[in-house]
Amino acid sequence: MEKKLQELKTRLLEIDDLEMAASVLNWDQSTYMPPGGAASRARQMSTLARLSQEKFIDPEIGKLLDDLQPYGESLPYDSDDASLIRVTRRDYERATKIPPAFMAEFYQHGSLSYQAWAKARPENDFATMRPLLEKTLDFSRKLADFFPGYEHIADPLIDFADYGMKASSVRALFADLRQQLTPIVQTIVNQEPANDSCLRKHFPEAQQLQFCEEVARQIGYDFNRGRIDKTHHPFMTKFSLGDVRITTRVKENYLGECVYSVIHESGHAMYEQGIRMDLDGTPLAGGTGAGVHESQSRLWENVVGRSRDFTEFFYPRLQKTFPDQLGSVSVDEYYRAVNKVERSLIRTDADEVTYNLHVMLRFDFELMMLEGTLEIKDLPDAWHARFEQDFGLRAPDDRDGALQDVHWYAGAIGGAFQGYTLGNIMGALFYDQALKAHPEIPDQIRLGKFDTLRGWLTENVCQHGRKFTEPEIIERITGGSIRIEPYIEYLRGKYRQLYSLS
Repeated sequence: MEKKLQELKTRLLEIDDLEMAASVLNWDQSTYMPPGGAASRARQMSTLARLSQEKFIDPEIGKLLDDLQPYGESLPYDSDDASLIRVTRRDYERATKIPPAFMAEFYQHGSLSYQAWAKARPENDFATMRPLLEKTLDFSRKLADFFPGYEHIADPLIDFADYGMKASSVRALFADLRQQLTPIVQTIVNQEPANDSCLRKHFPEAQQLQFCEEVARQIGYDFNRGRIDKTHHPFMTKFSLGDVRITTRVKENYLGECVYSVIHESGHAMYEQGIRMDLDGTPLAGGTGAGVHESQSRLWENVVGRSRDFTEFFYPRLQKTFPDQLGSVSVDEYYRAVNKVERSLIRTDADEVTYNLHVMLRFDFELMMLEGTLEIKDLPDAWHARFEQDFGLRAPDDRDGALQDVHWYAGAIGGAFQGYTLGNIMGALFYDQALKAHPEIPDQIRLGKFDTLRGWLTENVCQHGRKFTEPEIIERITGGSIRIEPYIEYLRGKYRQLYSLS
C-alpha cells in the first residue's frame, strides 16, 4: 500500500506542477502581459489544461485509487492518507466525465474572452462581448451536461465551487437571508449616509501601496511567501504553498479601493499560507470551497478590517502617511466613512450591508441564463431593470452593469457568485466561535495584535486544506450546519451604533 500511495502522490505532484504553471501564466496575463500576447497565451493555457486533464484521468490513477480504497477506509477518516485518497477519488470521478479536448477548448476560449473583456469594459462595449458570452454559456451548459441526473442545470457548476451545495439549497438560504436583511438595508439607506469625502481626496499610489503592505504584513500575510501586484480585478493566486500572491487595484482619488482589497486578498492568501506545508503538491493543498475561502477574506476585510478596534490601531498610522489629507479627520469620521452604507452600482465597492443583494442578483441571473429563461442579448436590459428594482438605481451604461464582473468573461456561467455570500455568513459564524474561545480578541486587535485570531483560524480552518468539505468544517467548528443568525446579529450590532436601527 505504501508503494502504491507513493506512486499516486508522484503522479499527482506532476499534475500539480502543470496546474501551477498554468496559474503562473494566468497571473502574468492579469498583471504584466502585453495585449499582443493574448492569442499565444490562450493556446498555452489550453495546452496545459489538456495535459493536466489527460494525466489526471489516466486509467492508472483510477486503478491506484481502486487498490488504495480499502486501505483508506481502514484509516481514521481525518487522517492525511485517508483524506488524500477520498478527495482524489472525488476529483478523479468528476474529471473522468469531462473530455480533455473540451477542457482545452474551454480554457482557450476563457483566456481570449478575458482579454477581450479587459478592453471592452472600459469602452462600454457589450456588443463585442455578446458572442463570446453566448459561447461561454454554451460551454457552461455542456459542462453541466457531463453530469446527468441533476435537479437543476446549475447544480454541477455550484458543486465545483461549493461541494455539496445545490441551486435549491442556496436559494433557500438566500431567501431566508434576504427576508432578514432587507429591513436592515431599507432602514439604513433611507437615512442620511455617512460622509466619506475624507476617502476621496488625492492619495498618491506609491504611498497607498506602501501603507497597504504594512497592513498586510501586520495582520499576518507572509511576504517571504508572497507579493503584491496591480491588476484590473484584484485576486489571489497560488503557485505553491511557498508562493501565494495577491493583487490590488489603486485609485488615487479613493483610498478605500486599495486598502480594503489588499486586506481582502490577504485573507484569501493567509488561508492558503496556513495550510500545512506537508500537504503541498497534493489535491489537499487548497481551499476546501469558495464559501470557506470567502469566509476568510470577508472576515479579515469587514469583521476585522472595518471594525472600530482595527481602525483605532491603524488610523493614526494612516494619518502619518497622509497628514495633509487626513490630519484634521477624526477617527470617528474615518470609521463612519469606511462603513458608509448606500445604494451603489458596483459589487466590489459595495458596503457589507448591501453587498449580498449584488450577489443574489448575479446568482439569480446565472440560473436564468442556464435555464434559458434569460438570453444573453437581453442581459443588459434585464440587469438594469432588476437593479432598479433592488436598489432604486440605474447604471448609466453596461460598463457598470452587465460588464462589471470578470467572472462570466473568464470562466463558466454558474457557481461563480454564491460563494461570496456564503463566505459572509460563514465568516461571521467562525468569528463568533473564535470569540467564544478567545474573548480577548477585540482587545488584541485594538493593540495591533492578530496572532490569536489568525492562530484560531489556522487551527480550525486553514491547516486542513481540502481534507474536509465545507459542511464538515462548519460541523467541526460549530457542532451544527450553516446558519445566518450570527451574521445578522453581527450586522445589527455593528450598524446599530452607526445608524438608527429599531
